[in-house]
Amino acid sequence: MFTPENLRKTLELFNEKIQIKKDYLSELDTPIGDGDHGNNMARGMDAVMAADLSGDLPAIFKATAMALISKVGGASGPLYGTAMMEMMKASKDSNDPEMLLKAAVAGIEKRGNSTAGEKTMLDLWVPAVENLNNGTLNPATIEILVEKTKNMKATKGRASYLGERSIGHIDPGAMSSAYLFESMIEAGVFNE
Repeated sequence: MFTPENLRKTLELFNEKIQIKKDYLSELDTPIGDGDHGNNMARGMDAVMAADLSGDLPAIFKATAMALISKVGGASGPLYGTAMMEMMKASKDSNDPEMLLKAAVAGIEKRGNSTAGEKTMLDLWVPAVENLNNGTLNPATIEILVEKTKNMKATKGRASYLGERSIGHIDPGAMSSAYLFESMIEAGVFNE
């Protein structure tokens, strides 16, 4: 279950991972995007860590969304921000991770006009939520989901301009999303 405490812990862990891996995320983004995903996410998470993360679940999700939308460039800011805004709305009625993450997925799909299978962050979010539902979400599963994006052909976003040449590269948005899901696991969000 989401609590204000484990959500704050999730964000702290996510920030640590993003700051450590920002160069790697930008390296992933260089052949198929703008090469700035890591720096954008690091700037966004700096803003999240500087935001007021006190209060209840909706307040924390909203502060996170606003920080990401205002500081993260490219598509990632609006997509991550939308995910957090949808989780904020859903958290007014529930603290069930599956319900909140499904709301986030629906928001990402709508904002990005995309679905799983198009080599985007959804290729981590959608199967991760399915794995959560059947009790098989763990770091090893997350790693497998990220690796699967390598063999996909991008049909959305900047990577789609490369067509077949997008194959062979891990999607940077899926990779940063993996860090978020790993952070939720480590923070105990999915513990009953």
